[in-house]
Amino acid sequence: MNNFEFTLPTRFYFGRDEEKRTGEICNKYGAKKVMIIHYGDFVKTTGLFDKISKSLDEAGVPWIEIDGVQANPRVSLVRKCIARAKDENVDFLLAIGGGSVIDTAKATGVGMHYEGDVWDLYTGRGTTDRTTPVGVVLTIPAAGSESSNGSVITNEEEHSKRGFGGDFMRPVFAVMNPELTYTLPSFQTAAGGFDIMAHIMERYFTMTENCDVTDEMCEGTLRALIKNIPVVMERPKDYAARAEIMWAGTIAHNGILGVGREEDWGSHELGHALSAFYDITHGATLSIIFPAWMKYVYKLRPEKFARYAEKVWGVEPDGDTEKTALEGIARTKEFCKKLGLPVSLMDAGVQDDRTEEMADHCTLDDTAPVGAFKKLYKQDCINIYNDAYGK
Repeated sequence: MNNFEFTLPTRFYFGRDEEKRTGEICNKYGAKKVMIIHYGDFVKTTGLFDKISKSLDEAGVPWIEIDGVQANPRVSLVRKCIARAKDENVDFLLAIGGGSVIDTAKATGVGMHYEGDVWDLYTGRGTTDRTTPVGVVLTIPAAGSESSNGSVITNEEEHSKRGFGGDFMRPVFAVMNPELTYTLPSFQTAAGGFDIMAHIMERYFTMTENCDVTDEMCEGTLRALIKNIPVVMERPKDYAARAEIMWAGTIAHNGILGVGREEDWGSHELGHALSAFYDITHGATLSIIFPAWMKYVYKLRPEKFARYAEKVWGVEPDGDTEKTALEGIARTKEFCKKLGLPVSLMDAGVQDDRTEEMADHCTLDDTAPVGAFKKLYKQDCINIYNDAYGK
């Protein structure tokens, strides 16, 4: 196990009707004027927006709203949020939604304290260690952004998707009522579920030795997801299963599973390029890329992949480590198929071949390899994309 530092300042309000306390909670954090950031129709038609705005009114907290967040959140909207927040003297940002909304709020928060264009922060041309506080009412368990230390934003003009972060960007609170996820479409539920699994696997597959505690935590959380995601696909209003998935999403990406170990994140970078070029749902990019990445790298540490197969998928070992490892990869892919997720670029409707452009995006024109389990250079990325195409 490696040396580490870990902090988690986010306070969680978990369970039924907790969203009705949002105004009271914002008051606790000294909010004088709140900007609510959300998707749009979803939070209005479900009545969630009315509940939260009423809660803010009853707590005497003034608020304004801005909507229009899309999947793979756009920097163009972040710029609008920053300008309006400054004009309206906003001192607190409240995200109602999933990862795209939360990441938009986080980007707005840091952009309010940076003199240049907020995109500079995401490309490394600028930096800041200040933000406007962010609170969250979570509606989609997937990204884990409700307590993670960063955000990912898309520049639609440049076909680029980049991240920026630091512990100062963790939300100050997250309201989490599993009932708010009942109306999620099945595809969004499945994509979010595999996104959570991918966050765990990015940490689990490591070259760091002697990580027994976090290995067991990773494996147990993956097993819980494998058990509960199919349940909510069949019974969307199963509170117990929804609660397990919602909390797993937070555990998967708040950093606790990665302490003391080198994390990978190569698959996420490959997936971000797919989102940037084709606007594919993030979780669906991961269901395409992760099995291809596993197949590409497993021989570097086959015993780790064999353990994954045994501990996570219940594969019975027969003394053939490589065979066991491959069975675990196959079961991962099959699980995604059963959830209705794409497992190839053809499944996602990607017809044209832009693998070289995407590989350049991932590696900054082959100057910055991605990943840690295996450093992926441009040709490695091309090879993985080609496998994902079925070539």
